[in-house]
Amino acid sequence: MDSNKKYWKGLEELHQTPAFVSKSKGEFAEPIPVEDVLNEAGLSTKTPRRDFLKALGFGLGAVTLAACERTPVHKAVPYLIKPEEVTPGIPNFYASSFKGQSVLVRTREGRPILLEANPEAVGLNCGTDAAAQASVLDLYDMSKLKGPKFNGADISWDELDTHVVTALDAASAAGKQIRIVASTINSPSTLAAIAQFSAKYPTARLVEVDAVSYSGIIKANQHSFGKAVVPHYRFDNADVIVSVAADFIGTWLSGEEHTQQYIANRDYKSLQNGKMSRHIQFEGGMSLTGSNADVRIAIKPSEEGPLLIALYNVITGGSLPGALSTNQKAQTALKLVAQELQQARGRAVVVAGSNDMAIQTLTNAINVALQSYGSTIDLDNPSYQHKGDDEAFASFLAEANRGDVDAVFFLDSNPLYDYPNAEAVKEALSKVKFKLSFADREDETASESEAIAPNHNFLESWGDAHPRGGYYTIVQPTINPVYNTRQAEHSLLLWAGEKTDYYTFVKNNWEQNILVGSTKTWKDVLQTGFEYKGDQPASTYSVDAAALTTVANTIVANSKALAGEVEVQLYQSVALKDGKQANNAYLQELPDPVSKVTWDNYAAINPKFAESLGLGENSLVTVEGEGGYKVVLPVLMQPGQAMGTVSIALGYGRTKVGKAGNNVGQNAYPFAKLVNGTLQFNTTAKLTKASGTYELAQTQTHHTIEGRNVIRETTFAQYKENPGHNAGKWTDQHKTYDLWNKYEQPGHKWVMAIDLNACTGCGSCIVACNVENNIPVVGRDEVRRRREMHWMRIDRYYAIEQDGQSYTKEDDIRDLDDMESVSVVHQPMMCQHCEHAPCETVCPVLATVHSSEGLNHMAYNRCFGTRYCANNCPYKVRRFNWFNYWNDSRFDNYLNNEFTQLVLNPDVVSRSRGVMEKCSMCIQRIQAGKLKAKMEKRQLRDGDITLACGSACSANAIIFGDANDPNSEVSKALKNERVYYVLEEINVQPGIGYMTKVRNTYEA
Repeated sequence: MDSNKKYWKGLEELHQTPAFVSKSKGEFAEPIPVEDVLNEAGLSTKTPRRDFLKALGFGLGAVTLAACERTPVHKAVPYLIKPEEVTPGIPNFYASSFKGQSVLVRTREGRPILLEANPEAVGLNCGTDAAAQASVLDLYDMSKLKGPKFNGADISWDELDTHVVTALDAASAAGKQIRIVASTINSPSTLAAIAQFSAKYPTARLVEVDAVSYSGIIKANQHSFGKAVVPHYRFDNADVIVSVAADFIGTWLSGEEHTQQYIANRDYKSLQNGKMSRHIQFEGGMSLTGSNADVRIAIKPSEEGPLLIALYNVITGGSLPGALSTNQKAQTALKLVAQELQQARGRAVVVAGSNDMAIQTLTNAINVALQSYGSTIDLDNPSYQHKGDDEAFASFLAEANRGDVDAVFFLDSNPLYDYPNAEAVKEALSKVKFKLSFADREDETASESEAIAPNHNFLESWGDAHPRGGYYTIVQPTINPVYNTRQAEHSLLLWAGEKTDYYTFVKNNWEQNILVGSTKTWKDVLQTGFEYKGDQPASTYSVDAAALTTVANTIVANSKALAGEVEVQLYQSVALKDGKQANNAYLQELPDPVSKVTWDNYAAINPKFAESLGLGENSLVTVEGEGGYKVVLPVLMQPGQAMGTVSIALGYGRTKVGKAGNNVGQNAYPFAKLVNGTLQFNTTAKLTKASGTYELAQTQTHHTIEGRNVIRETTFAQYKENPGHNAGKWTDQHKTYDLWNKYEQPGHKWVMAIDLNACTGCGSCIVACNVENNIPVVGRDEVRRRREMHWMRIDRYYAIEQDGQSYTKEDDIRDLDDMESVSVVHQPMMCQHCEHAPCETVCPVLATVHSSEGLNHMAYNRCFGTRYCANNCPYKVRRFNWFNYWNDSRFDNYLNNEFTQLVLNPDVVSRSRGVMEKCSMCIQRIQAGKLKAKMEKRQLRDGDITLACGSACSANAIIFGDANDPNSEVSKALKNERVYYVLEEINVQPGIGYMTKVRNTYEA
């Protein structure tokens, strides 16, 4: 580990605040509520000794009552007629698609319970994001409608069809407009169904609008190259990456695909080949991408455009007006950055997160100068995942206000929540005679519509997707419709007079259009899940340099309008994104990768800036936007945040989404504004301290490291000079003593390797672990009490340069006084399955024991909750069940109902109150893999077993396997010179090896 760095989890740990010190002294935030347990058993601590012992028995502690409650008897009812494809206890897998990504859906006895990336798919075949992992819970959401509605009353589908056709015929006869307002549709079959609907009703037109818009990129490419598309970025082809406020491995465009590409040049295999890309990030708020950058420079949103002007001038020798002149740190960095980019022509890329068409046009010009098109940027096989047109939606509102629209249908669109001016939308819709929503619940827009025709969940649907040029995926149902819903496309076809069912429609569309010339049949597609027709050769492009002066002037004008005392950056959180899945409890409880906050959004402010405003941790602040919109938000003091800026996450503040998501956080969409035809998510605001305090449910400092050496970090230059200098084993330098017996493990020895260079901290592994292992959601108040149940966590460490290490030889731009210049390391932490496990030596009932295959097991029915094991665990990875989360009415908003519990994995027991639990290395998957190999009469092969966390990781940062197999990937990974073991000096001999973090920084 670099000796000049100090690592800390949060400001409270850095400053050793009294509250932090007092909480960190004890192993547990609260004692076991023995009095409550006894009261539930009809006893109390005042019970006479004879009666007390009679009730409890001489050898049991009070908490045994909680751990050993009578388990209800569930009788197995056999099939009367067993479905041919269902064998109890054996999972079935179906190829489907989630938001364009080909996935495999695992079902048990007809219930979908888990999604994983399709390993055979083209493009993104490794891992998924947190939203995909959690999406299976949406299928079992109790907040969904049970059938169609009209004017607030339940009706039949036939009755609804009559109302809809009557309204459509009336609009058509009157020559009035019919509009289908939808978020981006890249499904060829859905577009074909809409085209057939429009043929029946010629005044009908599709209007695509996205809550988080990318129309600035689309319009810029139309202006620069005559192609109104979003490019397909190829970060795997880039040696130098410069991002200006684009969270490209988080939420910008296709984060999980970009992660897979990005890590290809940064993981342990790439480093062994002597190669590592360099990533420089300029941004205001600390994003997931910024936390992974080699070099990060904090800038204000108003400085993004001028910085790109300066970069263009240095790279091309141009003299565009308005170059950055205010941020000395950024100016200093730009000189080195421009030099790096020029040296990497053809292997470099610059991306910008702004939705400003002028900024994107200038970014195009920079990439043309760097010869990026045809290499790191592909316009000939573009992305179709974001096609929303802000101007088209504004035109729709104008049409509605004029009274030209008589019928409007909302498909996966909720503008009364996520459009900045919801009042304008409401006023426009009041002049439309007939409004119908295909929402699966009475959301903010559906509740204002005359009719609701609830759509299927994607796991109940037929369909397809065309996420990028040449690549198609299929959607097929994995379960019959749970409620009386109907697929939206089928409804449109019915109203157009088409009697063909939608399955046949999709099948015909594929056979007549997509599969023409292919060797695949429709049946083949259902088995593989995708069709890849090949990429078109990528071309190079040029721009009109003479027109860039006008573009620069527009950027300067927009930047001046944005500059203010306080600049607001609106962003999508990695968990909730645009807010469509706000009722998903798994996502609400997923800690933010940077702030580690759950169940809330907040105002992220630089600690020094907050101090100047009289704000502190847990303070409340009133944020007032340009249009007068106000919200009161808790303050989060965020290291790395640019001075004079505040970052607020979108996707919160839902009011009609369901029990779990209602009134969680505040709605930040009204702060956005329409400028020059595109929605802008950077704006100015006024901050005022509000009365009161509010404690965020933040997990980061629940487990302090007490200053111990758990992170090791080096630079790429140091690594090349001496690859193993930062990963030397403590045991090579010190004599050790064993208190444990040594046992041979001749069969399998299950271990894991984690590459800190590959882990981005996204958290998809946490959600995958939750879903796979039936980990309960506990809610905001319980998280505040430090009772979150996650079996694995991603520890986020900030680092500061204690000796003021310079960015260049001439200039020191790492001014720590303003807390802008910090670096971040993400470290997955779960049970280390120690060979000398401290937990095993203190358990009085042998509930936690070691297996012959190197794993630390938990026998839940033995455990009666002394918590000695958690006390003795140096990694703090054991969890205590304070409640019966699955059948306690206090958790009724999350998973406490029989229907939602259909998401549970039957291979994993649900734990009871008073029981300890922790990572089991997905023992059920290990046993299933061994059983399959046995049934096939063969040896277990490397790769037969994948853990939930590893299969969800888009970066392949988690490698699992058998250490006794010298050819396994994990054996090879653990022989890497960067491998070290956390706290190996206490000789517990953990079974998880970590690879030292490497940054490709500029050397002083």
